Amino acid sequence: MSQYTEVVVIGGGYAGVMAANRLTQRGDVAVTLVNPRRTFVERIRLHQLAAGSDDAVVEYDDVLAEGVRLLVDTVTRIDAPGRSLTLTSGATVGYDYLIYAVGSGSAAPQVPGAAEFAYPIATFEEAQRLREELDAHPARAAVTVVGGGPTGIEIAAELAEAGRAVTLLCGGELGPYLHPRGRRSAAAHLAKLGVTVLEGPDTRVTAVTRDAVRLADGRELPSEVTIWSTGFAVPDLAARSGLTTDALGRLLTDETLTSVDDVRIIAAGDSAAPSGLPLRMSCQAAEPLGAQAADTVLHRIAGERPGTLSVGFGGQCMSLGRRVGLFQFAEKDDTAKKLHLGGRTAAKLKEFVCKHTVKQLANEARKPGSLTWAKDDSRRQLLEAQRRATPATAGHVPAV
Repeated sequence: MSQYTEVVVIGGGYAGVMAANRLTQRGDVAVTLVNPRRTFVERIRLHQLAAGSDDAVVEYDDVLAEGVRLLVDTVTRIDAPGRSLTLTSGATVGYDYLIYAVGSGSAAPQVPGAAEFAYPIATFEEAQRLREELDAHPARAAVTVVGGGPTGIEIAAELAEAGRAVTLLCGGELGPYLHPRGRRSAAAHLAKLGVTVLEGPDTRVTAVTRDAVRLADGRELPSEVTIWSTGFAVPDLAARSGLTTDALGRLLTDETLTSVDDVRIIAAGDSAAPSGLPLRMSCQAAEPLGAQAADTVLHRIAGERPGTLSVGFGGQCMSLGRRVGLFQFAEKDDTAKKLHLGGRTAAKLKEFVCKHTVKQLANEARKPGSLTWAKDDSRRQLLEAQRRATPATAGHVPAV
């Protein structure tokens, strides 16, 4: 019998790497990280990859603890009763504990023509493909960005700053997360860059062709390159493996991030749905979730009761090109405040956040257990109110 507890982490993004590094606190834990790529992807820089201002990758040697084994492969099935994983290569990997951190990607567009003619940007491969498409078109080519959220705003600004003719279709309001003051600031700078911003329900895209987009109000706008930045989806690995998920496919867990089906499976990052009340998909949540998932495993190995989820948010930051940014401050419960920061100071802050996010992974690799983060008690209160209003389903009672 092995003297080591085998822990496998699926997914080498912000949550997965943080979890893997933190697990190395114990010398009797063998950690394997399964990831389809040989390099770490800085997802928050993918708009820069598409625009050509950054490669958006970091070597795993720079962020992963020496004691973690990197296995470049893809998990196709989780056999929870047998505690094993089937990989694309045909190999199988056993585990004592599993951390499910598969992340998220682009949601399949339901608009006619979008899958064929629009370019998503939620993954490294998608951003590369978009970069190649942009390179194949002259600077004067009409570029349309569909989606007025942070990704849409960032890629629109990045391309406009590079001299592209960009139209941003919000399908609603610009930057729904932003406070009205922050929204006005973002709109003003996009206008300064020359981005045509179209807001309101009439700007919802109803069809995409090779060279145009059709809007809900019947207008047809020329578009030689259409970028699709609306909605995220998670891989269906958990659902395909017979594990309980929420409606979007995120693994349903209790407040210790433990699967409601199996005490040996713990989730982290975008693919986790603790108590059916997931946090906003973001690296801001991913790293604390990765740390807490690792802590849950370490507590279980030690025969201790795991702690419950607590993550406090600070806001949302976005780049508006390379010289200007926007930081929208928020309450710990992720509600936007009136206060925001703009201009060059916000651009420097956004760059600091990008670098610091990677640095936190490297710090955890060197000194596992060192990450600390802001906590928020409002989640506990919300869950207790929810439980009083609606009796929990037997077997799925959130730990609060």
